[in-house]
Amino acid sequence: MNIPFGPKQSSAALPDGVTKPTWVVVDISGPLPARQPSNPIAALLNRSETLESLAVKFEKLSKADWLHGVLLRFGSFEADLASAHALRAMLRRLSDHKRTVSYLPTVTKASLLAASGAGEVVAPESAEFMLQGFGAEITYLGAFLKKHGIDFENLRIGEFKSALTRFSQDYMDDAQRHQTAELLRGMEDAWAADLAEARGVSEGAVRQWLSEGVSSAARAHELGILSSVAYEDELIGPAARPLSAVLDLLVPERSKRGEGRIALVPVVGNIVTGKSRNNPLPLPLLGGAMAGSDSVVAALKRAKEDKQTKAIVLYVDSGGGSALASDLIWREVATSEKPVVAVMGAVAASGGYYVLAAAKHVIASPYTITGSIGVVTGKPVLREFNQRQGFTPERVERQDNALIYSSAQPFSDAERTELERSIGEVYQRFIGRVAQGRKLSVEQVDKLGRGRVWSGADALGAGLVDELGDLATGFQRAAELAGLSYGAPVWTATPPNRGPLPEFAQQAAAVSFKPPFLGDAALLWLDLGLHIK
Repeated sequence: MNIPFGPKQSSAALPDGVTKPTWVVVDISGPLPARQPSNPIAALLNRSETLESLAVKFEKLSKADWLHGVLLRFGSFEADLASAHALRAMLRRLSDHKRTVSYLPTVTKASLLAASGAGEVVAPESAEFMLQGFGAEITYLGAFLKKHGIDFENLRIGEFKSALTRFSQDYMDDAQRHQTAELLRGMEDAWAADLAEARGVSEGAVRQWLSEGVSSAARAHELGILSSVAYEDELIGPAARPLSAVLDLLVPERSKRGEGRIALVPVVGNIVTGKSRNNPLPLPLLGGAMAGSDSVVAALKRAKEDKQTKAIVLYVDSGGGSALASDLIWREVATSEKPVVAVMGAVAASGGYYVLAAAKHVIASPYTITGSIGVVTGKPVLREFNQRQGFTPERVERQDNALIYSSAQPFSDAERTELERSIGEVYQRFIGRVAQGRKLSVEQVDKLGRGRVWSGADALGAGLVDELGDLATGFQRAAELAGLSYGAPVWTATPPNRGPLPEFAQQAAAVSFKPPFLGDAALLWLDLGLHIK
């Protein structure tokens, strides 16, 4: 066993002659969202660390002249690959100034990616390994729904647009299988390149880690996955303290008032019309955060009107939503005289790509799921279900299409023709927006579109993004475009409060239970049933 440090001597007080700790221990766990929610209640309830807060702490640790090293203790690490990649970049910056060691009791693709930003990666002899290869699984509900008398209408442009095929089909079609395989290939390529660079081995060797199914720390050390094998108490000496115990020793950031600032506008969750809200339903396409176009547009307007704001960063972590809502947000970005830099999170697809298509500069993680430039609409059809249960819907219409989204009957030929025309118009508008923003021809965008999803790395090659990076990269590019220093202050733009209740109370009270594929002319969605493992 290779032990890089002396044995730990536990003591409540620092050793004689030592006035400040020489090592700091930072706990890394949870999903690591990019930033705290802007809603104060949600922020209060969110006890987990964020990438934003860690970045600030790492910056301060890097400037602490009394500090020798930082131990990153990875606990229950639940972050996606895009967040892990952002954390890796932060650790690399910290490693330029301090000795850094990542301690990994559980080794997964995401935790190893994040931990590889440190100078050394260590695991205990008993570490658990889950380094199986990249895969994805989608559960199709078509047969199950038919068994219960439920059909599902699915109108889409184009063949890769698979948001509703989980409900309308009982199998994975060739287009979905192809794009999923390509998405996994892109992510594996990025992961292999990142780990090869970090661990000083070839990409072929990294791929072999996945094929072998490494199961022990000793074998991981032999292969170069780990720098050494050791328990935590063997890694740090008596002059180590948790980060929470040294915060008062860290130098506060100096305010740079007067030079201007950067506004951050988040677009997180399903994109819907109206105000941003939360939906507590744990159902596909229904639950979770919803980015309302009214709220996002108001936040963008506030940032554009703020005299101190010189540039805007639009942070998008969304699988899409309403075509109308997406276009309203796009318009506000397109008409901004201040430079807008778009940064993609784990997902920025369908409507999530639409909203940022007019940005001056677009940044993605190699592991971002993006693209899905396409349109879909549909509805469940409960005709047989109603008959089985004894339900008898009766229709009274003044026009033939008045009940077009009724679940009692499938689309008529006339209704289908009307909807196909509608989603065709939306698709042409969508690819036109992308062509204009990305300086591509409509024909080029159509070839990249058809509902196909891309990894961030592949999207860079296709011209859908300008650069690979993270939120920190976005702030740097915004500062450059606005002529600000890299340390320019950042503020989160929120809608101005015009109601009798505080804005966070209005958001908390806004709950939507409406299935988003009913009643809208067309929707833009990534297949949210895709689970990358």
